[in-house]
Amino acid sequence: MNVKNVKMIDALDWDKLVTKTYKKPYTFQQQDGCKIRGVFEITIPVVYPHDYGNDTVPEAVNHEEMGVSFRAWLERDPKKPVKTFEYAYQNVIWWERNFYPHIEILANDLYKKRLIEAGDYLINIDW
Repeated sequence: MNVKNVKMIDALDWDKLVTKTYKKPYTFQQQDGCKIRGVFEITIPVVYPHDYGNDTVPEAVNHEEMGVSFRAWLERDPKKPVKTFEYAYQNVIWWERNFYPHIEILANDLYKKRLIEAGDYLINIDW
């Protein structure tokens, strides 16, 4: 029998770490069209981390284009409102569902900052 030890992180705790570290709206479950309940596996550091090529996405909640480069995400001020939104909460939802970095490059940055240890992780998505 093959057994593997992993570290499990609740998605809400992952979100809190990211939000506290970068001061930006972030909800892992809301990404990629909203994730279903389950677990996401990741080994940190990621050897060849994926980064989105987009510097921006359309400023529309739930638009089919999602995910931006880590650099673009870091550079954009979340306090700068998205001009097309009628309500302030839509700005946060847009960040959570459309304007976010790939988890692999984000995880590597958290590792470089020594905020997360190397290892095999499961992110538990349960809403």
